[in-house]
Amino acid sequence: MDKNSLCSKFKGKSFLKLLDFTTEDIQYLLDLSAQLKAEKKAGIAHRMHEGKNVALLFEKTSTRTRCAFEVAASDLGMNAVYLDPSGSQMGKKESIEDTAKVLGRMFDGIEYRGYGQELVETLAKYAGVPVWNGLTNEFHPTQILADLLTIKEHFGTLSDKKLVYMGDARYNMGNSLMVGCAKMGMKFTACAPKEYIPSQALIDECQKIAKQTGAVLQFEADPIKATKDADVIYTDVWVSMGEPSEVWEQRIKDLLPYRVTSDIMENAGPGCIFMHCLPSFHDLNTTIGKDIYDKFGLDCMEVTDEVFNSPQSVVFDEAENRMHTIKAVMAATL
Repeated sequence: MDKNSLCSKFKGKSFLKLLDFTTEDIQYLLDLSAQLKAEKKAGIAHRMHEGKNVALLFEKTSTRTRCAFEVAASDLGMNAVYLDPSGSQMGKKESIEDTAKVLGRMFDGIEYRGYGQELVETLAKYAGVPVWNGLTNEFHPTQILADLLTIKEHFGTLSDKKLVYMGDARYNMGNSLMVGCAKMGMKFTACAPKEYIPSQALIDECQKIAKQTGAVLQFEADPIKATKDADVIYTDVWVSMGEPSEVWEQRIKDLLPYRVTSDIMENAGPGCIFMHCLPSFHDLNTTIGKDIYDKFGLDCMEVTDEVFNSPQSVVFDEAENRMHTIKAVMAATL
């Protein structure tokens, strides 16, 4: 399938999870992201959706996701309207179905960032316009596109690259990285206690995909075994948005052995890069970081400051690529 026919295939389609797309689809979006990034760096305008309007519906706030969607929309010639939890009645005074129908009459596309995957799926069912998943409890597909683009930029390829996700792999990032690696023929390892890995149903689904793409999926509790010869070591915060603060003590007890340290990076090898979807608790320069230090005496959590700010860290390349990949998703689907 050529790029023109692929672009036609995307038009009007929602972007809810990577499981909905083929390897070829994902590769097209990565190629389009790279093209739009190169054009932006060269000062070449690509206002291909001049005059269109998009709604950004945020039940969970975010620096990178909001800025990425707003800048990408502007670059494409569109107007973006941001709705935070106080700016929408969705789920409170108005059903999700009714909200979808109203916004679909006013906007050309809708981004949703919030809670259960069923919410964004319902929006897409009734909106009549493309809906884009900016994060749910289960999946974070726009982040994974940015991660894949960053890995490809660094290594020149995705095939056979080994990505190790350390920490709590049960939710959106662990789930989505496993799906992305399976789709793109990579080697994925969830390095976590057995109770912190993705659901068996999702593992089974990804194993079926892996048989077709040549991907390898592994689950290893020993950090030294898991990270040996890794190309990418990836981690995320130990407590997700919306979870109660009471879970910190148990998470720290369970996940402290999975902190990314210089010893872990050295075990992986000199060519390994460090990735994190941000924000990160790598120092005491945040309110939560100071609070954790006061309660538990930790000056960092999921990654040390030494690793976070090392030459091997590509976290800010990754953060920038959120905008380029989100722009590609909106450009293709509109």
